[in-house]
Amino acid sequence: MGPSVATPVGRWWRPIVLAAVAACAACGLIYELALLTLATTVQGGGIVATSLIVAGYVAALGLGALLAKPFVDRAASSFVAVEAALGLVGGVSATLLYITFTSLGTQPSLVVLALATGAIGALVGAEVPLLMSLLQTGRRSDAEEAGRTLANLNAADYLGALLGGLLWPFLLLPTMGMQQAAAVTGLINVAAAAVLLGLVLRHFMARVRTVVSALVLLLVAGLLGTLLVAVDGVTEWSRSRLYPDPVVAHTQSAYQEIVVTSAVYKGRTDRRLYLDGTLQYSSLDEYRYTESLVQPVVANRPEEVLVLGGGDGLAARDLLKVPGVQRVVQVELDPAVLDIARTRLVEDNEGALTDPRVDVIVDDAFTWLRRGGDGEVPDGGFGAVLVDLPDPRNAALARLYSQEFYALIDRVVSDDGLMVVQSGSPYSTPHQYWRTVSTVGSAGWSTTPYHTYVPTFGDWGFVLAGKSKSEPELRLRPDVEGLRYLRSGVLAAATEFGGDVSPMALDPSTLDRPRILDDSRRGYER
Repeated sequence: MGPSVATPVGRWWRPIVLAAVAACAACGLIYELALLTLATTVQGGGIVATSLIVAGYVAALGLGALLAKPFVDRAASSFVAVEAALGLVGGVSATLLYITFTSLGTQPSLVVLALATGAIGALVGAEVPLLMSLLQTGRRSDAEEAGRTLANLNAADYLGALLGGLLWPFLLLPTMGMQQAAAVTGLINVAAAAVLLGLVLRHFMARVRTVVSALVLLLVAGLLGTLLVAVDGVTEWSRSRLYPDPVVAHTQSAYQEIVVTSAVYKGRTDRRLYLDGTLQYSSLDEYRYTESLVQPVVANRPEEVLVLGGGDGLAARDLLKVPGVQRVVQVELDPAVLDIARTRLVEDNEGALTDPRVDVIVDDAFTWLRRGGDGEVPDGGFGAVLVDLPDPRNAALARLYSQEFYALIDRVVSDDGLMVVQSGSPYSTPHQYWRTVSTVGSAGWSTTPYHTYVPTFGDWGFVLAGKSKSEPELRLRPDVEGLRYLRSGVLAAATEFGGDVSPMALDPSTLDRPRILDDSRRGYER
């Protein structure tokens, strides 16, 4: 280290090092969670993608530890360099990935995701060997003492990772969004390194190296600060390239990115809702989808209806117009979707979610059903259940397309009640569609598959299910008025499938074997 280096004496500096370890470990995990979240948002995620990202990150940790070996003799300055690089790469990674996806598409963004994951993992992996060397400075340690030092280091590292894992979903993501949260985390990373440099590391370094290290950290902090100021503008620019129409509302909830766009074409307003970049409806033709979802399932004159999902309020809107429907219980996971529906989408859903006949429950549908409906299930069960959930693009959604989920629904439906499930496109995602049909049937329901044409989506499919042994009849109630699309003849034709979308007998999707995840992924690739 040179004769000008004055190594600190005593034990006061080691707790500071361990605290910095915890802070940096928290930052490292947050970077990776940000990339995982963004990958799910812009690319659909999935078990395979998630597994590869996590495995790649863990492998990069080991590579980083090996690459740090030549630098352990100058651990202090090397650690500062690692943290500066980690703060910069981690802080800009989410923004870079988002820009790449919106500008260049999925494949280039996968390259950026792989490179960012590898770089972050390698830099995080280099921390432990450097800090281990630093903590052993000035000690003549035996094996027992080295073991204690490593135990303290690992404990600080893992506890920091736990802190990062808690901060990301409960604080950073919902309050800041992915890109801003990653930039803020980068600043925290640099700040932790700066504090450590000022209190401890400068005692292990020559004056010139200390000054250079401080300037490098200052430069990185300046770059991240600039990004933090500009990130909203960058995001708006990138988002405008992703969505064809102007964005009029945007929010990042704890579960998903929610975007509403609006444009006027030939005097008609086209308002669109997107969840995690996937279109949910267009106000120009959503009535075709909504009528096809709602009308067949209410053919048996239900008084009380359960809606699982459907947070946009469109299904509730049409249900309230059905004669005889007295109460609608709506179970929606994301309160941010409900907020958007009650404000930006109120013109489309006609204020259905504020109607006194609609009981809105903010909860996970699977969990709510497992609890038996928390006393909301009427005596004898619901006369109709509408399952209007997003496509199973990730593991959390796939369990809502499982055999176990449809068996839980069976418990809350009356003997003559019906269930309808939006099931994806028989043309674009054929395996997903027919897997859903098979899965519903495997849970003890009799099924009638049907499909309709929605211009925005193309060919779209549903499954009508009943508890009797005979297949439920697809029919309209004679007292329903004001339908814009459905007619008896349309429904009669809806059960016919052409040769290119013909039925397939597939194994059911279960909690243990979520086969529908791969079906959904293949459909999106197609």
